[in-house]
Amino acid sequence: MRTTSDRIRQAVGFEVGGLAITAPLFAWLFDHPLGDVSAVVIIGATTATLWNYVYNLVFDQLLHRATGRLRKTLPIRVLHAILFETTLLLLLLPLFAWWLGITLLEAFLTDIAFAAFYVVYTFGFTWVYDILFPVDRTAAAIGRQ
Repeated sequence: MRTTSDRIRQAVGFEVGGLAITAPLFAWLFDHPLGDVSAVVIIGATTATLWNYVYNLVFDQLLHRATGRLRKTLPIRVLHAILFETTLLLLLLPLFAWWLGITLLEAFLTDIAFAAFYVVYTFGFTWVYDILFPVDRTAAAIGRQ
């Protein structure tokens, strides 16, 4: 299992990278002021960061319980990314509608665009993160403590 500090590094790295890409991209795509989009993205990212920590902890525990290991196969990685973004979408939908002054349907379509981006981003980020910071190396560090 990953350490708390490793999970925090993963969650913060994930969100910082996502923010750097999404705020300017979605301000341009949806023709909203960068300030409005940045604010909702930062609030969403804060929520997502907290959810990312909890979600990954629970997902890893369930994966380990179900399979006896933490290695993620390609289908497990796809499931991981889709479930994360689906649950986050449900958490953030009302916020997007309220902050941007749009209907729930418009917020849903905007959120779908965010989610589509983040499914791909989550898949790629976690794969690269697992390569750079493998669980085996993290587990070995725990054993030395």
